[in-house]
Amino acid sequence: MDVRPNPLPRAPTTLLDFQTMFPDEVACRRYLEQVRWPDGFVCPKCGIADEPYRNASRPLVFECRSCRHQARLTAGTMMHRTKIPLRYWFWAAYLFSAQTSGFSALELKKQLGINRYETAYMLLRKLRAGTTRPRAEKIGGEHSVEFDVAFVGGRTKGLGHGKTKKTMVLVAVEVREGKPPENINEKTKQSFYAGRIRLRKVPNRKAETIDQFVQDWIEPGTVILTDGDASFGNLSRLGYVHLPMVTKKDSAKIEGWVPLVHLVISNLKAWIHGTFHGAIRKKHLQTYLNEYIYRFNRRFSRMASFRTLLQIGTQVGPVTYEDHYRGRVRVRENVSALPADVAVPVLPTGAAE
Repeated sequence: MDVRPNPLPRAPTTLLDFQTMFPDEVACRRYLEQVRWPDGFVCPKCGIADEPYRNASRPLVFECRSCRHQARLTAGTMMHRTKIPLRYWFWAAYLFSAQTSGFSALELKKQLGINRYETAYMLLRKLRAGTTRPRAEKIGGEHSVEFDVAFVGGRTKGLGHGKTKKTMVLVAVEVREGKPPENINEKTKQSFYAGRIRLRKVPNRKAETIDQFVQDWIEPGTVILTDGDASFGNLSRLGYVHLPMVTKKDSAKIEGWVPLVHLVISNLKAWIHGTFHGAIRKKHLQTYLNEYIYRFNRRFSRMASFRTLLQIGTQVGPVTYEDHYRGRVRVRENVSALPADVAVPVLPTGAAE
């Protein structure tokens, strides 16, 4: 069948536009169908692309004309086996993506009139799975990267020298030359700004832990700026241009050397405490780090992130309560690490991380 020249539906640009685009379940269903199958329905069983049989009494079910397999619109997505109307999903996705500071489950419960807090909580939990793009690119390359270690949550006082209950997080920030785009309110006198970021919760700051993260998420040959910590000592041998600065614990000097990574760390902590009042369990921290990556990397195209959230949500698969309870986090794969015969889905503008 013919492929439409611009198959992806447009994203709502304002709240009024959103209300106009999605007045009922039918509109939501049509939009989700176009997001999941932008070039038309493809049978998940036989792979045949053709217009399916439709049943008015079962509008979410599509029957393949070739093999007669019945595929549910929400099956295999973050909405798998949902009993919540699509309008609730769409409103939750819009509020989640449009709000710069994010949304708590209690606030979502109030905004949508959901009876049970647990329902709102799991709805948000499943939406957060949609912030973890299954296949993402490495950062750096032509852009240098600032790299450091942060300590998030927990407490330090009263535990003794060098001891902490805070969680260790590796932070990499891409440095972009020039001024930020005009549609983002980032006032700076500097001639550079933060590009894409990568965050990972880690158990320690050993050299092998640092090396694994860098190899996973930073392009080989990238210029990496760090402080003089010994755990960063292998980066040059791994094929990176490592520029450390020995500061002897001079905070002013180190912040002048890698200002963007410290700004990202500061904003991350403020976001966690401001939105969630710091009440994030250690086993769930990576999920919230993924959400922060999603928000930060899409701050230049915040309105388009609603569509991106739905599209990634059709690719991540079901999210169960067991996943949440056990603290299971979706694994981020690198596009460059995938076999050559694995197709990489093209996401809309603003989706790149």
